[in-house]
Amino acid sequence: MYIKELTSKEQMLDYLHVIQELYPALTADYYGEMLDKMLPHNYGQIGVFDGDRCLGISGYWAGTKLWCGAYLELDNVVVIEAARGTGAGKLLSTYLDQKATELGSHIMTLDAYSNNFKAHRFYYNQGYAPRGFHFIKILDADKLT
Repeated sequence: MYIKELTSKEQMLDYLHVIQELYPALTADYYGEMLDKMLPHNYGQIGVFDGDRCLGISGYWAGTKLWCGAYLELDNVVVIEAARGTGAGKLLSTYLDQKATELGSHIMTLDAYSNNFKAHRFYYNQGYAPRGFHFIKILDADKLT
């Protein structure tokens, strides 16, 4: 297995089927529109591969906030079901740790659904811990994927 940076919208769109494991209703058109909005704002994406087969994807955001300084936020981390337990997730995590260090990040952050206990266990094992609540206020439920 190896990591590959997906550096263009076209490359990211090639692996829509992996993201669809998390968001089954996500269309190529909508995904493309979102990438057009995200890519100019420090969004990046990596994939873990076995040969030509993409086993997992993680998006990430690099930024700075007053409370923590430089950070790297993981976004929509997904490993295809058939590849879970193979070390693909660990490879993504290790690579992103290195990326965060290279970018001078002070912390790494991520959101995980409160009922996704398998993800919680994985992230605890990678050194993450909950430090607060991520509150949301839904303004237009029809726009959520």
